[in-house]
Amino acid sequence: MAIEKRSTYFSKEKAQHAIDFIQDLSHTNGEWAGKPFILMPWQKKIVSDVFGTVKPDGIRQYTTAYVELPKKNGKSELAAAIALLLTIADGEPGAEVYSCAADRAQASIVFNVAAQMVRQHPYLSQIVKIIPSNKRILYPELNSFYQVLSADVPNKHGLNVHGVVFDELHTQPNRKLYDVMTHGSGDARRQPLYFFITTAGNDHNSICYEVHKKAKDIISGRKFDPTFYPVIYGAEEHEDWTSEKVWKKANPSLGVTISIDKVRAACENAKQNPAEENIFRQLRLNQWMKQNVRWMPMDKWNKCGGEIELEKLRGRECYAGLDLSSTTDLTAFVLVFPPRLQGGAVSEANDQTTSEDEKFIVLPYFWMPEDNVYIRVKKDNVPYDIWEKQGFINTTEGNVVDYRFLQRDIMNICSEFVVKEIAYDRWNATQIILNLQDEGLTMVRFGQGFESMSGPTKDLMRLVLSENLIHGNHPVLSWMADNVTAKIDEAENIKLDKAKSTERIDGMVALVMALARAMVNINAKTGSVYDERGIWSV
Repeated sequence: MAIEKRSTYFSKEKAQHAIDFIQDLSHTNGEWAGKPFILMPWQKKIVSDVFGTVKPDGIRQYTTAYVELPKKNGKSELAAAIALLLTIADGEPGAEVYSCAADRAQASIVFNVAAQMVRQHPYLSQIVKIIPSNKRILYPELNSFYQVLSADVPNKHGLNVHGVVFDELHTQPNRKLYDVMTHGSGDARRQPLYFFITTAGNDHNSICYEVHKKAKDIISGRKFDPTFYPVIYGAEEHEDWTSEKVWKKANPSLGVTISIDKVRAACENAKQNPAEENIFRQLRLNQWMKQNVRWMPMDKWNKCGGEIELEKLRGRECYAGLDLSSTTDLTAFVLVFPPRLQGGAVSEANDQTTSEDEKFIVLPYFWMPEDNVYIRVKKDNVPYDIWEKQGFINTTEGNVVDYRFLQRDIMNICSEFVVKEIAYDRWNATQIILNLQDEGLTMVRFGQGFESMSGPTKDLMRLVLSENLIHGNHPVLSWMADNVTAKIDEAENIKLDKAKSTERIDGMVALVMALARAMVNINAKTGSVYDERGIWSV
């Protein structure tokens, strides 16, 4: 009877070689900076399994490692160390190792950690060359390199990949970069490694969710792929997201790189703010949230309806947000009137005030081309025609927005109120902006990224939850509030996401911009909260 040969082996020597290389490096950030990179148990197991599990010929069994876990568990440091290991200590002549992410800035996070690890090492710093301008690390002895790739996909074909470190796969807008880097690019290598490390996302149609499902299937035994190594730390959907036992299960570095007090504080915030719950569960517990979960709790929004008396607002100071549409869509112009408080300051103590004079008042205006109204009614199944007849949407002649008409309307509105500033999207600026500025209005460019949008977006939610906002039940704005899906980043910054929202949200974007300028100015005397956060840009 023939004895079946073993298909894989565990090489203690290869596993220990990888562990020793990494632990000879040093941490680069925070309280751990400069200290030896002693692998935590979960990290040591991954490194040991991936680099120590080999086939009979000594070649690594795993060509793909998928590691999914919550934020702040040490993903970047581990990814950087593995990138250096593949470049310097894997014995591969002419190794090409690449760092990929949704954009160059994200991919550079791992590179910057790796570069600092090299600089801190007394020996590697002498034999390894770092080229910061090109985001490239060279190891001349093996003629190998580690390189950050830019986002353009066409130039990735023809790479001879030995290693790919793919950071935050869940942020990939499509599967193009994933396919280019994994399909055929490492065929000429003996043992290429594609190392994916990510937090859960919210797009169930993404490439990351596809790989996530494969990992889950392999872990559960429903699928078998001897080349794929899956690791997922996270809470199950049915588990209590407020339980500290669940937190510990989902965060293998809790108590080491993550303070449990910070998690407790984030959980308390999530309990009080429905929008923050999704952020907490996705980033802190690594749960895949549904993409179509709406951001605004409409029961709370509806409580902020109230009646707005225009006569009482005439001549009153306000701030505006202008979201210019493409030539055929809705344009939104939203005024925010700060509360009339002594000294003009807004504090947390005012969250429970009941007087209308102590609340923010929102007054929105909308325009769309007249010829497009009925087309959009049929296409979107939205009652634009009814809103037009009721006076909630203004129309301009023709099938494109007439900016002359729009400019005239905005000037008329500004003549009724004291509009201190108008914030507008700097990437969609047109001649109308210059014209309005020439008319004497103060126009403020306002970015649409996390840096600018996160603070006022969170403030808007706070005002809604505390019922310190009055929006007058404007049906178009309320419809848009119900459409909003929010996007979050690793630092728990948040912004409204036009691409993922179910329908139009232009009025909400304009509202956030107007609120941002209002908050900056009413806090100017005591020091702006945004100065502390560093989120606003002009």
